[in-house]
Amino acid sequence: MPHRSTFPPLRIPDGIDLWSFLLGHRHRDFPVTKEILTCGETGRSYSWADVRSASIEFGKGLKARWGWKKGHVLAFYTPNSVDTPILTLGALWAGGVVSPANPLYTVDELAFQLRHSRAKGLVTQVAYLETAIAAAKKAGLPLDRVILLGAQRDPSGRQRHFSSIRSISYTGRYAKAKINPKTDHAFLVYSSGTTGLPKGVSLSHYNMVANVLQAAYVEGSQWRSQGGVDGKGDKQLGILPFFHIFGLTCCVLMSLYSGWQLVVLERFDMDKALQAIEKYGITFAYVPPPIILAFGKHPAVDSYDLSSLKVLHSGAAPLTRELTDAVWNRLKVPVKQGYGLSETSAVVCCQVVDEWAKFMGSVGKLMPNMETKLVGEDGKEVAKGEPGELWLKGPNVFSGYFENPEATKAAFSPDGFFKTGDVFRRDQHGNYYCVDRLKELIKYSKSKRSHPLSFLGQISLTALSPRRLSCPTSRARGHPGRPQRRCRCVCYRRRRSCPRNRGAASLRSPS
Repeated sequence: MPHRSTFPPLRIPDGIDLWSFLLGHRHRDFPVTKEILTCGETGRSYSWADVRSASIEFGKGLKARWGWKKGHVLAFYTPNSVDTPILTLGALWAGGVVSPANPLYTVDELAFQLRHSRAKGLVTQVAYLETAIAAAKKAGLPLDRVILLGAQRDPSGRQRHFSSIRSISYTGRYAKAKINPKTDHAFLVYSSGTTGLPKGVSLSHYNMVANVLQAAYVEGSQWRSQGGVDGKGDKQLGILPFFHIFGLTCCVLMSLYSGWQLVVLERFDMDKALQAIEKYGITFAYVPPPIILAFGKHPAVDSYDLSSLKVLHSGAAPLTRELTDAVWNRLKVPVKQGYGLSETSAVVCCQVVDEWAKFMGSVGKLMPNMETKLVGEDGKEVAKGEPGELWLKGPNVFSGYFENPEATKAAFSPDGFFKTGDVFRRDQHGNYYCVDRLKELIKYSKSKRSHPLSFLGQISLTALSPRRLSCPTSRARGHPGRPQRRCRCVCYRRRRSCPRNRGAASLRSPS
């Protein structure tokens, strides 16, 4: 018997696209002049009204300069920027589909996504331009369709800045695209599991609207868009990458919907993150476990006033009790967990802050309007309290993988449940606990296999060093007689000037 969410069902509108839902009507409890996006380093900011007008200008510019059509894909190859939401929403206004890519991608990896998504344009920054240009050439994307965001301009003058598209004249005749929220896609994100090439996850406008409403119902009661010490309400630290569905939904879209100020950092840097918390009075942040580790162990934490911080929300990977205890014992800041996937528009489960310590190790309760099955290897639902593969159904669940009917068919049960491949158990209170990963064993020799969750545990153990944690990264690693493979690393910095990717401590598969 499927388990339904313990939260009351919500009314999910099925006739509104994502841009209109976020920016089309003034139905929020905060003023249009409220600062929503702020660069944590420069202070450059956009109000809600700025986001609305700038996104329309960019959308009109796409139509005027590039002849943008409904369904055209705009790819992003950039770290976080306060400009990213402007261009994202502008593309949606014009009827486009947004496909973000990891800025650590190689030329071949980026070219694959550009080709597979059929991207009609690419947004990047000057520091990433060399790779972006090479990938565009390889994918057959015209170079005049590669544009820049951020403060820097192309020194050669060949690549336009997005502001030149925003400021194009005679765009008044262009109207917003007409969208069918349930069938038209808003995002095409790529899921990089441990099996095969990345798969394009098609997320509709309806999927995204549903997940914002679901998450806002569970999370929104804790935070305010106004009030507080400075009258500006709660503030979120935007260090999750916006190219990832977790950062896209929980940072960008949730802030625009709820009126929380999002203080954006280009990438995670411990000192810059701590400075931003102190300077802006950050009250909460969504982060992965390595950053939870940094808050618990990094020596610089003691040099800043972090008294504004109320809670940290961890996602993207399981979290150990040792890490939550380390943060609580040091800062008296609760650390709660959640669970989600690209295929579910991000959020599936989330702890409420009052229960963070009561159900330690849980990822919380199921989002409103969702239902689950826990299924054993025999294809039947498991007994109460027993672990089984998590199957999901809900308005936030994607419709399928882009141009991959075989993978789509394999991902869904005959009765329409999405098979996550993750093994969970459910307690009597409706809390879910991730206990295993069903399919995606990492093969590193003919006879040896390692479980991804083993790597996560080893990350925690390896990273519990007093040395300075820099950031997670990835690099190619070779072995005699074996093909070179990309592996995950944890970087430590002994000096402030240590370049990125130098001195990385690679994590080996336990053998």
